[in-house]
Amino acid sequence: MFFSAILAAVLPIAALGAEITIQVGPNNTNTYSPTNVTAAAGDVLTFEFVSGNHTVTQSSFKTPCDELTFANGSTGLDSGFLPANSSTTTMPTYKVLVNDTTPLWFYCRHPGHCQQGMVFAVNPTSNETFAEFQAAAKASNETSTSTSTTQSSGSTTATSSSASATSTTSKSNAGATRLGSAGAMLSAIGVVAAWVL
Repeated sequence: MFFSAILAAVLPIAALGAEITIQVGPNNTNTYSPTNVTAAAGDVLTFEFVSGNHTVTQSSFKTPCDELTFANGSTGLDSGFLPANSSTTTMPTYKVLVNDTTPLWFYCRHPGHCQQGMVFAVNPTSNETFAEFQAAAKASNETSTSTSTTQSSGSTTATSSSASATSTTSKSNAGATRLGSAGAMLSAIGVVAAWVL
């Protein structure tokens, strides 16, 4: 019975795919490392904020330095500003569950960072490459990040946490899902399954 309870509690977590860690601001730079990844549905992207004051904000390939806004007015994922100090041991993180293999595009909305090339891509294609996305960001003269981009594909989920706070805001409309809500749901399913077993 005890083993069944443990198995039921862990089973929902095991259903998630691989965890891919992306550092935000490594070595006090305005970069993501790595700059792009290939992820499968079910993979979890863990953005680890290691220095500076940055965001992970969803954009589109065509407008890399503008927050993604859908036709219904909702916006894509945005971690909000998560300041980090490289001398601390606990870094803020922002987790994103990838729902499908649709390309996803992100940037830092701190003024000037996107224009310096601080962008990130998930599943870029040969038709829409990371190099082209970053070049478009660097060519952007805008310092505002409020211009809208309309899109209507995919779905997204994410979770942010820091040493002092956890955010559970949920968005599910852009290729990934915020894990704050999804993680709580998976834990609840595990507890219920443990009682049934």
